[in-house]
Amino acid sequence: MSEVRHDWSKEEILAIYNKPMMELLYEAATIHREHHDPNTVQVSTLLSIKTGGCPEDCGYCPQAARYHTDIEGNDLMKVSQVKAQALRAKASGSSRVCMGAAWRNVKDGPEFDQVLEMVRTINKLDMEVCCTLGMITENQAKRLAEAGLYAYNHNLDTSEDYYKDVISTRAFEDRLETIDNVRKSNVTVCSGGIIGMGEQLEDRAGMLVALASLNPQPESVPINALVAVEGTPMAEMEPVSIWDMIRMVATTRIVMPETQVRLSAGRTEMSREGQAMCFFAGANSIFAGDKLLTTPNPDVNEDMAMFKLLGLNPQKPFEKVAQPSTTEAADSELTPLGEKPKWTRPAHKIERNEIAKNKTKLVE
Repeated sequence: MSEVRHDWSKEEILAIYNKPMMELLYEAATIHREHHDPNTVQVSTLLSIKTGGCPEDCGYCPQAARYHTDIEGNDLMKVSQVKAQALRAKASGSSRVCMGAAWRNVKDGPEFDQVLEMVRTINKLDMEVCCTLGMITENQAKRLAEAGLYAYNHNLDTSEDYYKDVISTRAFEDRLETIDNVRKSNVTVCSGGIIGMGEQLEDRAGMLVALASLNPQPESVPINALVAVEGTPMAEMEPVSIWDMIRMVATTRIVMPETQVRLSAGRTEMSREGQAMCFFAGANSIFAGDKLLTTPNPDVNEDMAMFKLLGLNPQKPFEKVAQPSTTEAADSELTPLGEKPKWTRPAHKIERNEIAKNKTKLVE
């Protein structure tokens, strides 16, 4: 059985990525079968519990307050609304609910307490609960774990070298520090990135080096294709080809054999045949539902029809890691510390992000 390595070099990963397609597919599929059931795919539902108004300047994101994207913002959802959505997701075959809030970082207070209650509620439905809330401290990670959180998503987005050309309001090191804080709890890590943002192949390899170097490696790695949204700095980017996605999935599978590789944003542009090739190459997780936070996604009925056609089965919850217990708020042994961590704010500016921001001012 292939070993888990944490010492991959960029050159090694590029050599894998650039292999003849048939050879790459065969190697990835072989490794996939050594570590996973090739006919089982985890189905997650992504729910935006707080949309829009984010202070960050991520060049790909329609939720950044500074860009004019016509995204309808909403305040933090109620626990009852989240429960209803989770029950709907469970009925449609999802084993995990991932809740996303357009925050730079988590702040202790009533809204975080509300999120903790959402985590407790969904865990009691015997579903895996994931959150993506921005940067978090060790204490906040432990409070989420105590509530019953299964996974925390915090994407690296791209390589450390290219990161400064995508985002100027936080640093790559902040991403790694948040992942490290999550690792200090018993919560699993979900971290991946986006291709199609103008990066070079070396940047795709660099992102995989950073992810594979983590010890342990992330339990889940989402591979996203950029969904170019009008009003964002990356609105004019050409879509990545399906072959790029297949190569990226296959390479990820080879360098992180035990990880669940999630076929994430961009699936609306992929044919069933293209998605089938990604599953063959080692993808064994998808997001279901008609939206991924704010961008389109295939209808869940379409996905289930594809699963039937391919003979795929949805993965049951807690197959990889045991269900966490839930501690009620009244019984919590952890208290908010009122922390005000100094997350990085780099001083540089990104020209295309500034142009998009100024266009917003003109429209207003």
